[in-house]
Amino acid sequence: MAVRVQSMELNRSPTLLSGGRGKTCPFIVQVKRSGGLEKANTRSQASEKLKKREPLTRGIVSAPLPVPGHIPRPPYVGSNKMPEISSERQMQDKESIVHMKAACELAARVLENAGKLVKPSVTTDEIDKAVHKMIIDAGAYPSPLGYGGFPKSVCTSVNECMCHGIPDSRELKDGDIINIDVTVYLNGFHGDTSKTFFCGEVDEATKRLVKVTEECMLRGISACKHGVSFKKIGRRISEHAERHGFGVVEQFVGHGVGRVFHSQPIIYHQRNNMPGQMVEGQTFTIEPILTMGRSSIECDMWEDGWTAVTTDGSLAAQFEHTILITRTGAEILTKC
Repeated sequence: MAVRVQSMELNRSPTLLSGGRGKTCPFIVQVKRSGGLEKANTRSQASEKLKKREPLTRGIVSAPLPVPGHIPRPPYVGSNKMPEISSERQMQDKESIVHMKAACELAARVLENAGKLVKPSVTTDEIDKAVHKMIIDAGAYPSPLGYGGFPKSVCTSVNECMCHGIPDSRELKDGDIINIDVTVYLNGFHGDTSKTFFCGEVDEATKRLVKVTEECMLRGISACKHGVSFKKIGRRISEHAERHGFGVVEQFVGHGVGRVFHSQPIIYHQRNNMPGQMVEGQTFTIEPILTMGRSSIECDMWEDGWTAVTTDGSLAAQFEHTILITRTGAEILTKC
């Protein structure tokens, strides 16, 4: 579950803000923007044949699903107030790494099983119900449920939805793409992961967007190890996305994760000059969102206060892993 950013002047420092409701987006944080080499591939995306799609519409959102009383809740459950992004940089020792791995492995298994449900005529509400059951059957809590008032147990972002889509009665259609974002709270730790899946027959241009988005995430992860600057992640991602002519969404970023759902460090996926270096034992997410064309990275918010869609209706894809920084690299924790 990503954090949103708003751009600001280069010479100002980043400032954390509390999330708002209505037409504002949760997880708002100010970020300074830096320039960078413009290496976008000049090949026109418009020249590729795209399957015709109707604009995404809102369906009926059913009531939140119950969680058995014996399952421990995160501290934010029971309040609709958006939690502050913690200033804590979450460091893991040997014992907490064991718990982090368990939570992340569960999230990964749930995500893969949820992906098997993706097919035409299935509703995102049905996916939410299946994810909810898988998580509580494992004795865990679905982290999005009740986070700042979020009404569902998983985020399902279809086509032009960048992230934070609320599961509803809309049926998936042949040619859709859908990002399923799963976070579980197990034994006091959050494991967070997401993946974009194909629904039925998807055109080649869309397949390329999804493929490059996953590659960008993996390239960002490959840059990570103890002592490396955080800004290297954004540079690696931007270079690869631009090479293929795709835009990197700047408004949503990765975040520290562990005992707390969202914390420092904030992980920017575009080129940036933000300070800071990775430290062995840190856990955080890398979760870039790419769009079909570099002019399509701006988003509009639906009135639900969560659903972020591309302003121009372009498709968006996202992948996410939780990683652990080691002395020599980064270990991906959200693997089955």
